[in-house]
This record gives sequence, C-alpha cells and structure tokens, in this order.
Amino acid sequence: MAYDQAREHRKFQLQELDELRMEAYENARIYKQKKRAPYWPKSKLRSRWDGPFVITNIFPHGAVQLKEEHTSRTFQVNGHQVKPFLEGPAPNGENMENISLVEPTPPDGTA
Repeated sequence: MAYDQAREHRKFQLQELDELRMEAYENARIYKQKKRAPYWPKSKLRSRWDGPFVITNIFPHGAVQLKEEHTSRTFQVNGHQVKPFLEGPAPNGENMENISLVEPTPPDGTA
C-alpha cells in the first residue's frame, strides 16, 4: 500500500513540475512579445524636424539654438546635425524641355 501512495505522490509531483515548466514557457513567450513590440517603432528612423529654421544662438562646444518660423518654438541641437538650407529658383514652364520616352513609329509602316 505504501508503494501505491508513493507512486501516486511522485506522479502528482511530476505533473506539477510539468505544469510549472509550461507556465514558465508561456510567461517567457509573453515577455518576448511585449519586449519585441516597442523595440522598432515606426517613427524611430524618421526625422523629427524638417524645414528651414533660424539660428538664434550658438553655444560653446558646437550646440546651436534653432527657432521655427511659423511657431516660434526654439530648441537646441548639435551643430553637426544642422545643414544649410539653400533655396533654389522655383521651376517654371518656360525653362523646361519636354522629352518623349516613346519611340516614334516610322511613317512608311516598316518596323
């Protein structure tokens, strides 16, 4: 009788261990899903500011204070990130040339 009780007790312990292992596996899977989602947000590589800005102040060690023209918001950036804004002439129709990319067919019909 003691062997039967010991066998049942050991069987119960093994089932509990198996349940704990499966629960740990499921928790690890959920943790990985949660960690993976915010790691590569869509806006990570997007430029956070764009357009012509006015330089209002230059600080030592290369920091530059910029001001947005339409909102008057100011912020500081590293001077290496600032590029000159060169406004070129606006394109108009008189300086443009039309080029056809379709080959013309010969007039006599021979191809």
